[in-house]
Amino acid sequence: MKKIIIKSGKVSMEAELNDSKTSELIYISLPMECDANTWGEEIYFPIPVKAKLENGVSAVKEGDLGYWPPQNCFCMFFGKTPVSTDDEIRPASAVSPLGKMLGNPKEWKKVHAGDKITIEKI
Repeated sequence: MKKIIIKSGKVSMEAELNDSKTSELIYISLPMECDANTWGEEIYFPIPVKAKLENGVSAVKEGDLGYWPPQNCFCMFFGKTPVSTDDEIRPASAVSPLGKMLGNPKEWKKVHAGDKITIEKI
């Protein structure tokens, strides 16, 4: 597992990336800085990585990281999205699993659309 740190304002959290090809493409592209978008309790932002759907999932868990191919976005899930069900956290469409946050995902509620987010290697 490759470790990264994600920061925005007062929130700073380590995360682990899995061994997928998409995670590797993202890791070698670090560091990067992006503007946050929010969708329910998800933060997502376009990144300079283009990849196809890999091991796609349509439901995720709190604290999961994903890659959304339609818009080349890095996604951070910390709760329900507008299309979630009572039992599941759902992205807009299938995402490639990237890894997991290693802290309390609810901390990301402090981040708002337009805030700068940086991702770096540890």
